[in-house]
Amino acid sequence: MGAWQAIAVGLIPSIAVGLLFWYVMRAVVRADRNERAALAAIEDEQMQSDAPIVGTEEGPTRET
Repeated sequence: MGAWQAIAVGLIPSIAVGLLFWYVMRAVVRADRNERAALAAIEDEQMQSDAPIVGTEEGPTRET
C-alpha cells in the first residue's frame, strides 16, 4: 500500500464521522430553532386571544 493510500485510509473514516456529526448537530439546531419559533407563535396567539384587561381598584387584571 502506498503512502497516500495509507493516509487516505486513516483520514476518510474520521472525515466521514465528522461530517455525520455535523449533519446531526445541524438537524438538532434547526429543529430547536423551529420549535422555539412555533412556541413563540403559539404564545403570541394566546396573548392576543386572552380576555381584555379590566381596571380595578387594585390595578389591571384579566377577566376570566
